Amino acid sequence: MIEVQDVRLDPVARRAWRAGREVELSRKEFDLLQALIERAGDVVTREELMREVWQVNFWTSSKTIDVHLGWVRRKLGDNTRDPRLITTVRGRGLRFEVTEGLDHGAEAAV
Repeated sequence: MIEVQDVRLDPVARRAWRAGREVELSRKEFDLLQALIERAGDVVTREELMREVWQVNFWTSSKTIDVHLGWVRRKLGDNTRDPRLITTVRGRGLRFEVTEGLDHGAEAAV
């Protein structure tokens, strides 16, 4: 189990919860969330996400990531206009935020 903020992920069973409520995710949505939450607090580049989630080694368009990210944010109840869980770091990538005051990744329990 991986738990960051109030999001819990079970990579083996491929299940996710937010605030104790199960969230239904597609395969790619789950893979995207897992790639981000496993490195909570760190920036994950779009290139890394394309490689890990979509298994492509070339950069095409960020539209695929943006569409799936929007679905994940909505399903988690994160405000898509002012996200608190998964934020965009302009020019760098995406980051699953950890609670303020903790070292990056310190809250993640694997």
